[in-house]
Amino acid sequence: MQPRVPRTRVIATAIVVMSLVALGGTLVPALWYEMFTRQEPGRVAYALLSVTGMLALYGRLLWGNLMRRTHPRHRVGLAVIAAISCLLPAVLGPVWAAALVMPAGLIPLVLPLRAAVPVTAVGALGITGYGLLLGLPTPTVVYEFFWFPFAALSGYISYWLFHVVQELREARAELARAAVGEERQRFARDLHDVLGHSLQAVALRAEVAERYLDRDEERVRKELAEIQRMARDSVRDVREVVRGYRATSLRTELDGASAVLSAAGIRCRPPQGFPDLPAHVHQPLGWVAREAVTNVLRHSSATWCRIEVTATGGGVRLEIVNDGAGRRAAPDGGSGLAGLAERIAAADGEFTAGHRGDGTFGVRAVVPVESPRHAGELRAEGAG
Repeated sequence: MQPRVPRTRVIATAIVVMSLVALGGTLVPALWYEMFTRQEPGRVAYALLSVTGMLALYGRLLWGNLMRRTHPRHRVGLAVIAAISCLLPAVLGPVWAAALVMPAGLIPLVLPLRAAVPVTAVGALGITGYGLLLGLPTPTVVYEFFWFPFAALSGYISYWLFHVVQELREARAELARAAVGEERQRFARDLHDVLGHSLQAVALRAEVAERYLDRDEERVRKELAEIQRMARDSVRDVREVVRGYRATSLRTELDGASAVLSAAGIRCRPPQGFPDLPAHVHQPLGWVAREAVTNVLRHSSATWCRIEVTATGGGVRLEIVNDGAGRRAAPDGGSGLAGLAERIAAADGEFTAGHRGDGTFGVRAVVPVESPRHAGELRAEGAG
C-alpha cells in the first residue's frame, strides 16, 4: 500500500525537525565533552548559548524558505550562523570542528542558485584554510572539505523535492477540477445544441404571429399551433438529453473511471472481464461507481483507488476503496451516499460506506441478479 502524502506543513515540519536533529547530533560529542569532561561553567554556558541560538536560527530560516517566505534579512541570519560556527572551534578548541559545516545546508535555500554554487565552493575552501589555521588535524580538514558541498547539495535536494510534491498536489487538484468542469461544459454544449435552434425558431414564429395579429387570424392560429408543436418537441429533446446524461451502467462508468482518475493523478485499474449483467443490476451499480468516483475526485486526497466487481451468492458486489478520504468526509456520509443507499435498496440490494480501520474509505454495494421484484415483473410480462 502506498503511503498517503501528508499536508505541506506536516512535510515542512518533518524536514525542519530532522535537519535540526541531524545537525544537533554532530555537535553532541563536543557539547558532552564540555559539560562532563572539562566542566568549566563559562565554556559550558558559551557552548550551550551558541548551539541553541544557532539551531533556533537555522530552523527559522529553513522553515521560512520551505514555505516561500523569503526575505533579504535571511542572508544576515545565514551570516550569523556562519560566524557562530567559526567562533566555536576558535574559542573552544578543535573538538568543535564539526560546527564549521553548519551553514552549508542553508546556502542553496537562502541564496539564488547562481550565487549558491560559487558561495558553496568558496565556503569549502574557506573552512579548509581556516581549519589548517586553527591547527585542526589534516583528516578532519579533508573530511570537512568534502562534507561542506555534500551538505549544501543535501539541503538543495530536500528543498527541491518539497516543492515538487507541493506542485504535484496542486496540479492533481487542478486536474480534478478540470475533469468536473469538462463534464459540465459537455452537458451545457449538448443542451445548447438542442435548445438553441428550437428556441430561436419559436421566437421567430412568435414574431410572425404578432405581425399578423390584427390582419389574419387564421395565420396567427396556424403560427401558434406551430409554436406549440415546436415547444413540445423541445421539451422532448431536453428530456432525451437529460435521460442520456443521467442514464448509466456499470460498464460505462468503469470504462471512464480509470481515465478520469488517472488524469487527476490517482492510480486506478478497473476490473476486466466481468460478465454481462441485467439492466436492473447494471444501472444501480453504475450509479454507485459514478458517485464514488466523483467523491474521490472532489472530496479526497487519494493516491490510489481500487475497484472490484465480483459475483457472490447469486448477486454482484461492487467495492470501491481509496486511501485519501481522511477525516474530511461528512460525519453523516453526505446526501450523495444516502441517495445511493436508497437506489440500492430499491434494487433489493445492500449498501455500506465509511471509514475503515486501515485508514481507507470504502463503498460497497451488492445487488442480486434475480431480485424478487425483478422476478415478479418478468412473471407479469410472461402472463401478459
